[in-house]
Amino acid sequence: GLSAMNLKGQIEGDIGRLSELISLDLSFNKALTGSLSPRLGDLSKLNILILAGCGFSGNIPEELGNLEELTFLALNTNKFTGQIPPLGKLSKLFWLDLADNQLTGTLPISTPVTSGLDKLLKAEHFHFNKNQLSGTIPPKLFSSEMKLIHILFDGNQFIGEIPSTIALVPTLEVLRLDRNALTGNVPPNISNLTSVNELNLAHNNLTGPLPDLTGMISLHYVDLSNNSFDPSEAPRWFSNLPSITTIVLEFGALEGTVPEKMFSITSLQQVKLKNNTFNDTLKLGDSISPQLQLVDLQNNQISKITLAYEYKHTLILLGNPVCTNGNSSNSFCQLLQKDTETYATSSNCSNITCPDNQKLGPQSCQCAYPFEGTLYFRAPSF
Repeated sequence: GLSAMNLKGQIEGDIGRLSELISLDLSFNKALTGSLSPRLGDLSKLNILILAGCGFSGNIPEELGNLEELTFLALNTNKFTGQIPPLGKLSKLFWLDLADNQLTGTLPISTPVTSGLDKLLKAEHFHFNKNQLSGTIPPKLFSSEMKLIHILFDGNQFIGEIPSTIALVPTLEVLRLDRNALTGNVPPNISNLTSVNELNLAHNNLTGPLPDLTGMISLHYVDLSNNSFDPSEAPRWFSNLPSITTIVLEFGALEGTVPEKMFSITSLQQVKLKNNTFNDTLKLGDSISPQLQLVDLQNNQISKITLAYEYKHTLILLGNPVCTNGNSSNSFCQLLQKDTETYATSSNCSNITCPDNQKLGPQSCQCAYPFEGTLYFRAPSF
């Protein structure tokens, strides 16, 4: 384990002679550069390989597909190019993270001579986001035998339809397909994914009816923005998802009345529905969720608002007729509304100075050695 040690240089072929090596972690050494030696594939006992956050480039060696004991493979946040090699022999793999590179080409599935990603039946994490992967998402990639909980394909160049076979994976908890060029209808059986808590299909070219997400009882966060769905009224599931915290459907084709019942879901925190064509009167009702922090309905056609209950958090109606009918001075017609919360760690520590390798603890006014690092949140992303 040599993570974040400011190591410099390259991984040479001699590493293949460390035949007893079980775990290798060289992550977050940004000055480790060059291509990976194919001789990493000689480490037959290797169980964990973590090279995240370095400066590696070139192709991912096909020889990594020979590491049949591997359970954890993290090559994310480098500069790898080329295609994803066939890794189907890694039958024990639990974690596969290739995110935030410059990988191209299609997702490899099995052929008569190679084993593709569809063979990774024990894998729980497919993190391929923020690359340049292209082509369609192969229907054969998914099956009911898989144990995937995270499918993170966002920020690529995938085209074609969302394969209905995704809904065969019963364990799935996070599905991110946003920021691609996917087309066609959302498969109706997507509502079978009753364990999914985050669903993000935003910024694609999806068409047809809005998907019916009724039954997705675990759903916390949903974003269907910036697609080309058929015009429709707000779907029923807006008001009957018991665990929902965030509903995002901006630049959509929603019309009619904003459903009052939605605001009473006790878990609801954010509603972002700007740039639709909602009209009539906005009613928030008198049982607003105590957790609701933001309602953004900018640029709709709402002409009136009924506030039976005093809502004290952020409501934005800028760009609606209600804000041009003598209400422009109201707070909900102003764009910049933020709760004035402050957080500070400073305190009066007089003129204490600390050595270069220590920092001042503002509560104790003592110099200390802080434990510092970076947390990466991908699902949901922060």
